[in-house]
Amino acid sequence: MAKLFGFSIEETQDKSASIISPVPKNNEDGVDNYIASGFYGQYVDIEGAYRSEHELIKRYREMALHPEADGAIEDVVNEAIVSDLYDSPVEVELSNLNASETIKKKIREEFRYIKEIMDFDKKSHEIFRNWYIDGRLYYLKVIDQKNPQEGIKDLRYIDPMKIKYVRQEKKSTDRNLGNLRIPGNKGDEAVPNPKFDEYYIYTMKPNYPTGMIAQAGKGSTKIAKDSITYCTSGLVDRNKNRVLSYLHKAIKALNQLRMIEDSLVIYRLSRAPERRIFYIDVGNLPKVKAEQYLKEVMSRYRNKLVYDAQTGEVRDDRKFMSMMEDFWLPRREGGRGTEISTLPGGQNLGELTDIEYFQKKLYRALGIPESRIAAEGGFNLGRSSEILRDELKFAKFVGRLRKRFANMFNDMLKTQLILKNIVTPEDWETMEDHIQYDFLYDNQFAELKETEMIQGRLGNLAQIEPYIGKYYSTEFVRKRILRQTDQEIEEIDMQIEDEIQKGIIPNPNETDPITGEPLPQEGGDPAADPAAQGGGDLGDVPVEDDLEQQAQITDAQYQKDTKKAEI
Repeated sequence: MAKLFGFSIEETQDKSASIISPVPKNNEDGVDNYIASGFYGQYVDIEGAYRSEHELIKRYREMALHPEADGAIEDVVNEAIVSDLYDSPVEVELSNLNASETIKKKIREEFRYIKEIMDFDKKSHEIFRNWYIDGRLYYLKVIDQKNPQEGIKDLRYIDPMKIKYVRQEKKSTDRNLGNLRIPGNKGDEAVPNPKFDEYYIYTMKPNYPTGMIAQAGKGSTKIAKDSITYCTSGLVDRNKNRVLSYLHKAIKALNQLRMIEDSLVIYRLSRAPERRIFYIDVGNLPKVKAEQYLKEVMSRYRNKLVYDAQTGEVRDDRKFMSMMEDFWLPRREGGRGTEISTLPGGQNLGELTDIEYFQKKLYRALGIPESRIAAEGGFNLGRSSEILRDELKFAKFVGRLRKRFANMFNDMLKTQLILKNIVTPEDWETMEDHIQYDFLYDNQFAELKETEMIQGRLGNLAQIEPYIGKYYSTEFVRKRILRQTDQEIEEIDMQIEDEIQKGIIPNPNETDPITGEPLPQEGGDPAADPAAQGGGDLGDVPVEDDLEQQAQITDAQYQKDTKKAEI
């Protein structure tokens, strides 16, 4: 195999030879296993596969130029990518990542660096639109070959028409390379274990008329797989092994809309005006003279003035002919003589039911709510229950698009972290599932939905609160009624304790739940207690201190009386 351009990321630990499979690893490109028969790679059915893919991409781009399709595409892109004056369209979310704060900080810094070299904050709308229309997105990761530890230096966009992903089966003289025997199998049957070389073929000037990319070694370059960031739409035609765009489902609907609009214009131009029929009495004149007489009458009475739409002038033009011309018919003697009648124009020309039907069909094919077709229709900012189900489906569709598009950031971030030795390839395999990307939201539907959910839960809490401790536990209410997770419960409890210590909120154990007044503290000021002042609604009831004093006085008086009696 010829030397590849770019770089490859290899794992430090080789996988065990016992991990074998007769089925090659699935790839999202939909490309078949092209078998190489020469040094430069003569691929099976390369003409048909590459030509059809180019034709599809060109068709998708032509569809995007249609006003109706362009409006639908803009609806999707505007919902997925929200441009704000101060906030970035996307940020990395690491709350679920089990790593140190130092690693998280470095990941955030490298992600911001990737967005800077892509100029994503400014070009996010164009990047997402290109990916949505073409169904695929390519970026070349440029690095310093002498200092790869410095990471990615530049990210350069590649036209999908100029690059193609290839899987080439390895050929070796070792007979046991592709067939491994597993002990314990019946008869120790050989299990095929195919090996593949995966790379890209890039061509500066592809042959657009045929749609073929030049073969490797003939004006093209082989690029290593890890040097390219590749993101697909996720839609693959498995019958033809081709990646499709989200516009593919709307091809037929858009063509039908175009045809019905053209036919409507032709019909209205041909049937809209009224036409007159002139029946000219030619008597018993011979055929030749009858035709001459008819032409003389036509030149005498036909309209000679013509309106010029370019200059706005009315001029005389006898050569003017159109489909809106009047009819002149000869009539022999014995008829009803010269007569003029009028043909009515087309009726019900204002009916647009068929146009509206195909517009809705186009929007349904693209996953856009039909309510967005009407320009005068507004978005309901009331209760979320009043929002159509189509809007909910559309919000979920946009969420799936965002998650699929985020695979591009995942690949770039992986390359950057591994090249800078922040993480190892083995560490990345365990970390990538916990790295999420938070896109900026602009639609009020999510906020309205969350608000109503909180209101409903608090309403249920108020109804069930009298029964807490009798029929329901506090933990049950928090998990089933308030829908709080274990992690949220732990975080909320810590926040409440912290706010109580800071004095932001009062301690519920020191407050009367009915009146909200603070409870009396042990060893506090007796003056604050009305009972300690010797007064109350029941009269002067002596307290404990008064009883002891009275007892001492009584004992002293008793002793005096006893002494007097003895004397």
